[in-house]
Amino acid sequence: MINKKTYKIVAFILLIFMLLVGLYYLASSKTFQFFGGIYPRIETNEKVVALTFDDGPSPNTDTVIAILEKLNVKATFFLTGNSMHHYFSETERIIASGHEIGNHTYSHKRLIFRSYKTIASEIEKTDSLIRKAGYKGDIHVRPPHAKKLLALPYYLEQNARKTILWDIEPESIEKISDSSDLMAQYVVEHSKNGSIILLHPMYDWGNESINAIEMIVNGLKNRGYEFKTVSELLE
Repeated sequence: MINKKTYKIVAFILLIFMLLVGLYYLASSKTFQFFGGIYPRIETNEKVVALTFDDGPSPNTDTVIAILEKLNVKATFFLTGNSMHHYFSETERIIASGHEIGNHTYSHKRLIFRSYKTIASEIEKTDSLIRKAGYKGDIHVRPPHAKKLLALPYYLEQNARKTILWDIEPESIEKISDSSDLMAQYVVEHSKNGSIILLHPMYDWGNESINAIEMIVNGLKNRGYEFKTVSELLE
């Protein structure tokens, strides 16, 4: 028979397991964090959306800039410090084209269970490169993989920074992620006032995300939407 001591051990293990699962979901939540403001989308009555790109810059940067220029759309690029270090002139061209730059940390590592000092370094090293490239606007932060728990939100709140996430990410849906047509259709059908759209065209070797950009923009414009940067949405 199982004695009381064994029951207590099993109960303790289950409790720890449930706690870890709960922390995982909290760290992944797009609508809740313990400190500061979190924005998966912006509440507004206006037909406006923000187009955002994560990672990079990369060799694809000029292609993306050219598409946006053709469409007369300004986007928000959440860049990593490590990529900016290798593609600094591409960073400067994004800024010169009038787009918004956000901070996607230096190394793109998940910043949960990390020290406050490590998080500060990840953010501030990237901020420094963004300023060095000539960007003058507010620098919002997007945590890699949307992971945040205690230290990162606390750091951002202490420094009056906003956590910017998203509510539309077609590449995360496996059955449509290999088709630019299906991704564009999904974004157009599911976007709403204040939506923040996320794409990853910087390392899109198959060009599906890149090819989806024009279809997304034209499709949403046909539905009466106007494109804003994240900062413009926040205003």
